[in-house]
Amino acid sequence: MKALVLAGGKGTRLRPLTHTSAKQLVPVANKPVLFYGLEAIREAGITSVGVIVGDTAHEIREAVGDGSAFGLDITYIEQEAPLGLAHCVLIAREFLADDPFVMYLGDNFLIDGITGLVDAFDAADCDARILLTRVAEPQFYGVAELGPDGEIVALEEKPVNPRSDLAIVGVYTFSPAIHEAVRAIGPSARGELEITDAIKWLIDAGHRVQSHLVTGYWKDTGRLEDMLECNRIVLEAIEHDCRGTVDGLSEITGRVVIGPGAVVENSVIRGPAVIGADTKIDRSYIGPYTSIGDGCTVEEAEVEYSIVLGESAIRGVGGLSRSLIGRNVEVTKAAGVPNACQLMVGDHSKVQVRA
Repeated sequence: MKALVLAGGKGTRLRPLTHTSAKQLVPVANKPVLFYGLEAIREAGITSVGVIVGDTAHEIREAVGDGSAFGLDITYIEQEAPLGLAHCVLIAREFLADDPFVMYLGDNFLIDGITGLVDAFDAADCDARILLTRVAEPQFYGVAELGPDGEIVALEEKPVNPRSDLAIVGVYTFSPAIHEAVRAIGPSARGELEITDAIKWLIDAGHRVQSHLVTGYWKDTGRLEDMLECNRIVLEAIEHDCRGTVDGLSEITGRVVIGPGAVVENSVIRGPAVIGADTKIDRSYIGPYTSIGDGCTVEEAEVEYSIVLGESAIRGVGGLSRSLIGRNVEVTKAAGVPNACQLMVGDHSKVQVRA
């Protein structure tokens, strides 16, 4: 079996961060979301992986390389524009050949991996097995309707009146029959080749399409609140590990990971939290569920329940919470009077200021 990982897309819901960074490389507990997916694929026994890339191809290639760091053999496949998930299968035809494969959306986050899905597909006589999860608001998702034996009998995209609470997660296993399906369908109203239309074609053509329910935690990491929640879930499972330097005036409580070369002086860190390599925490408070990237500086500041990417500086700012700070960002206390907020904010940003 092979894998097809989708790492294109524009990440509009995480702008402005994704104007300059691939959404799949935004870190959870200081590790890019995409890496969790690649590791899950390897744990499922798959080593031949095609990665669909778009505008951020250079960044993805630089981060993932040839795949050897993950025990994988990576083939990159360029998509000239975001023309749909089924289009990704279409352009990957040569790579996939006639092998069964798992298709994995690179911004998905699954705690328990995909081994169960892959094993169930291998053992079953079906042409597709689709990962589903129960959601509270199915009207915002692609929704599957199941038959008595767990087979998928109908799919509907963001239905006004959902027939079930089973949402399509974004991880699929397919037999080579899917290639005929993606060639048979046309673009949707938004001009894309939809994988849901291809799956419907399989169902209508008499192919068996089975369901597989997520047993653990799943998130689509397309929004700030989703990223922070994934960060919280991963940090819950970390073990204390200090490879940096902590002075005698500092207080470290709970499970905290401090990377090599990091320095903590006269500060309080309450875990679970991760402090990246070569980061300096000085006269500051780092609260639970916080990830500080490599090479950062936090001075006379308070940060909790947040993600701070590498090479950023936070100085003299208190009460920073539920925030996602990008790379090479500087957050400082305004000097002088009046006591005002001074902001330079890019397009599609969101800022909340206490009045």
